[in-house]
Amino acid sequence: MAVQPDEVLDACGLPCPLPLLKAKQALARLEAGQVLEILATDAGSWRDFETFADHSVHELIAREERGEVYHYWLRKGGEEPTP
Repeated sequence: MAVQPDEVLDACGLPCPLPLLKAKQALARLEAGQVLEILATDAGSWRDFETFADHSVHELIAREERGEVYHYWLRKGGEEPTP
């Protein structure tokens, strides 16, 4: 993947739902438009990050599997809408 992340989160070895929770914490530290790369080994994270992006202001710009490690690139969106 040719995307240059602003921050990389290594969530390898963490069981579901920890990779997603750690990613949410990391996104909170970034500015809108910045990119977070997440590395995870939990197979459930494939579905988790897709669902998260579909229901949030953040964009899953790419994901790929390299051996036993899943890589995700999330672009931080603007402010979360208030209900």
